[in-house]
Formats: sequence, C-alpha cells, structure tokens
Amino acid sequence: MPLISIVMPSMNEEKTIEICMRKALAVIEDFGCEGEIIVVDNSNDKTAEIASSMGAIVIKSVIGYGNAYIEGLSHAKGDYIAIADADNTYDLLELPKFFDALIADKADFVIGSRLKGKIQSGAMPLLHRYIGNPILTKLLNLCFKLNISDAHCGMRAFTKDALKKMKLKAHGMEMASEMIIEAADKGLRIMEVPITYSVRDAPSKLRSFQDGWRHLRFIMLYRPVPFILFPGMFVFLLGLFLTTTIIMKGNVEDTKLHSFILGSMLLVIGSQILATGLYLKAYGFVHGIYGREDSFIKKLLDYHSLEKELLVGIMFVAIGIFLGGRIMLTWIHSGYGSMLEIESAVMAMVLSAIGLQMIFTSIFLSVLMLDLNTDR
Repeated sequence: MPLISIVMPSMNEEKTIEICMRKALAVIEDFGCEGEIIVVDNSNDKTAEIASSMGAIVIKSVIGYGNAYIEGLSHAKGDYIAIADADNTYDLLELPKFFDALIADKADFVIGSRLKGKIQSGAMPLLHRYIGNPILTKLLNLCFKLNISDAHCGMRAFTKDALKKMKLKAHGMEMASEMIIEAADKGLRIMEVPITYSVRDAPSKLRSFQDGWRHLRFIMLYRPVPFILFPGMFVFLLGLFLTTTIIMKGNVEDTKLHSFILGSMLLVIGSQILATGLYLKAYGFVHGIYGREDSFIKKLLDYHSLEKELLVGIMFVAIGIFLGGRIMLTWIHSGYGSMLEIESAVMAMVLSAIGLQMIFTSIFLSVLMLDLNTDR
C-alpha cells in the first residue's frame, strides 16, 4: 500500500503535466516509500497520455473542479494525501513540508499560504490578491474561528482519516471553501505553511465573480444565522416597531404615511429574508451539513411544527382578507366614493403577504423533509 498519494486535476495541461509529474515522482523518491500519483483529467490534448506514460493513474472525463477531486480522492490509497493543480503554479517540490507536518502528527490538514510565501510577479491578479481572497478568507476565519491567511490556496495535504471525516460534496470551485469548512467543523488540526506561487503558462480557468459568489454561497449555507437570519430578524423587528408605533399614536397622517409604508415594507421584506434563512438551515439539516443533533432546526422541521406554521399562515391571510373585505364593503356602502382607509388597507396587504409567506414556507419545508425518508 502506498504511504503517500498525490492527486492532481487537469484540463489541457500538456505543457506543464510532465514537469509536475517529475516533481511529484521526485518527492516520492526522496521519501523512499511507496507512492502513487492520480491525475483526474478532462482534456482534449495529450495531458492524459503524458501522465500515463510517466506512471500516473489517470481517471478520464471528469468535469468540474470539485468532481475531479471527489473522484480522485476516492481512489487515493495513501495514508497521507496531497492535492495540487497540474499547471505548475504550485511547486510540488515543496510538498515535503506538508507531509512532514502530517507524519510528525503536528496537524491533520495542512494548507499552503501564498500570501506568507512568495508570489511571482503576474501570478495572481491584484483583484484576487488584495480584495477577493482576503475578504473571503476573513469571512471564513470569523465564521469558523480559524486563523489562516490564504483560504483559496489549492496546494493542500491531509491524512486519510481526515479525508474520511470531511464530507465533500461540492462539484465546482467552491470545493476549496468546503474542504476548509469541513475540516474546521470536524475539529481537524489545521496548519499553514508558506509556499511559492508561479505564473501560469496557459490562460487561467478561474472566473473571479462567479467563483467568488460560489465560495460566499457555501459560507452562507454553513452559517446562515449571521448572514441571513440575524439581518432578517433586524429588518422584521424594525418594521414591526415603525408600524406599531405609528398605529398606537392614532390615525396615519400625511407626515407619518411614508414611515408607515416603510415599516410595512420592512415587515414583508424581513419575513422573506427569515424564510430564506430557514430554507438554508433546512437544506443543510436534510443533507447532513449541520448534523442531526441541531435541536432548533430539528424541532422546527417536526411535522407538527410545520402544521402549526401552516395554520398560523392561514390565520394571517384570513385576517388580511377580512380587513380587505371590510374596506370593500365600506367603499360599496359609501357609493363607491373616495375614502381614507390607509391603515387598514396596508395592514391587510402586509398580513396577507406574511401569511402567504408562512404557508409557502411550511409547504416547501414539508416537501424538503421527504428526502429524509422518515415518517414525518
């Protein structure tokens, strides 16, 4: 059985795959142990042929960055596993620093840091170096109580036991964030080592804004409370404060009308944001992201809780229809003339909107729970 495995995804890297293979083979030879190199390829050039001729295990036709790693890692047999791109931007001759930390039991998961190491001129766009990467890294550190400097460095290594603990599912570039999040959530010891980052020979396949959004979306999925639930609750309570304060002071005058409408809009918007946060929590619970011990979401997704939410939503809609019907009858009895029923009309719409939101939320969550194959 190999002691170390090196997994590299590749896509049209025939210019650099040979030098990457030579470096990987040199690392294995220096350790004087059994090792394997796995290249997960989706190329239409000679990348796969070159890698195979140099002794690599080649897995072909795997589309997607995350999919490539999931497939490659599923074949890795080593006790210590390293991953890196096959474009020679990462110097594989620096891998001994990663393996040494793992073998010495100083860490379970080792990630390189380009920012603490050396970045060659032109290797990393300024937008990534000074804005995108630092911001997303800071968010990861805050949300998951980490202290790393370069969350999107693709050169990493971990033990086989650590890999088993990380439940990797992401298909695209967000795999980079998912791996760190999973490592943090599973309590793995994470260590950084400075590395060198070089200029690519071929054009970059990264898409700054699309890939950045994917990473941010993954962070929100794992930590929806600070990103969605807290802001949603703030907006909802602010709207509730404005509307109730104005109603308690009497009729809505012209000077208060705009504040009253603003408060009503905030109530509706806040309820929608809260519902989105609940969707994320429910999705994470159903797919095992948070674990089934999350008591709050477990109680919320209980069949009887969803029934109560449905009934409350129906009640809100009924009150809204009642208020709207009363206004309609008053208008008819007045001979279809002008009338001033701003408070009642706005509250009828707000209650109906919130009630409908609750009804559709309970229906959606009920359907989502079908994935659990339970008796709910």
